[in-house]
Amino acid sequence: MAAGGAATTFSNLHLEESMAARDSRIVSLLPAATEIAWVLGLGPQLVGRSHECDVPEAVLELPALTRPRLDPTCPSHEIHAAVGEAMSASQATSTALFALDIDALASLAPDIILSQVTCDVCAISGNDVLEAVRRSGHSSRIVPLSATSLAGLWSDICAVGAAADRLAEAREVMARLQARCDSIAHRVRSLGRGAAHRRPKVAVIEWLDPPMAAGNWAPEIVMLAGGDEALGRAGEHSHWIRWADVAVADPDVVIVSPCGFTLDRILSEVISPPIRSHLSSLRAAREGRLWAMDGHHLLNRPGPRLVDSLEVMAELLNPGTFRFDARERFARNIRLE
Repeated sequence: MAAGGAATTFSNLHLEESMAARDSRIVSLLPAATEIAWVLGLGPQLVGRSHECDVPEAVLELPALTRPRLDPTCPSHEIHAAVGEAMSASQATSTALFALDIDALASLAPDIILSQVTCDVCAISGNDVLEAVRRSGHSSRIVPLSATSLAGLWSDICAVGAAADRLAEAREVMARLQARCDSIAHRVRSLGRGAAHRRPKVAVIEWLDPPMAAGNWAPEIVMLAGGDEALGRAGEHSHWIRWADVAVADPDVVIVSPCGFTLDRILSEVISPPIRSHLSSLRAAREGRLWAMDGHHLLNRPGPRLVDSLEVMAELLNPGTFRFDARERFARNIRLE
């Protein structure tokens, strides 16, 4: 009887914890995390967001708990200089770049906070969120996301699902996304069987002035889409390069996708004299294979739409073979004549 009673008590406790998780109040301080939460059906539980969380449009009604300390509308070389100065002065903490409203965070009393530990420049860091929670006096569970690859994205989706008692839903979402990736990879492999087919050499540029070669998941996406990344290294952080390095690599295709830049902003900056001169000298530009891809919404946001990024990349690298709606919305051929 005692053993049976203990088992019943444990079962009831587990049920109560599960029900509590499903009613959790969630704050997301990362756009990718917000999108993950939404596809898991957690939209009604979101109570706060970062200033950059903008998809789906409904999340814009939530209070923004962060704001940039630097002007994000400046040209890329000014942003680069300002970031370097701010990070140096503050001993490289993300609070030099972003402010988090601790009082507003405390007033929302979140049970779960979704943050990140991948890049202190892209969003407020997990360590700074932890300190903010300590100062707020409210106890919250922090779920730090850390994807640097597609496998890392699957892990992040499951981490959010597990924290909010949506693990079954998370596994279903992951399976659907993996199936889309597998479909692309299978079709690309079938192209490779043709004698005339050659995998294009690709350079993905993640910052413009100075230039940066995209790392993390970007080279993996290029590979699955049928190309070979010329400068970036899969699973490693993006790194600074020179435009001369791009010229020497002589890629067949160049994808310009600066971190945080929308498509319109990319198209505006690439025609500025210092950038235009470098891009126009590349063979890819002369042959019409210079592309802009929305970095703010697609390629640099490690959420479910990385799979959209893969589909767009597959269309760009294999003209006439693929056609996806996302390409029309998030990529544009750059003509510099």
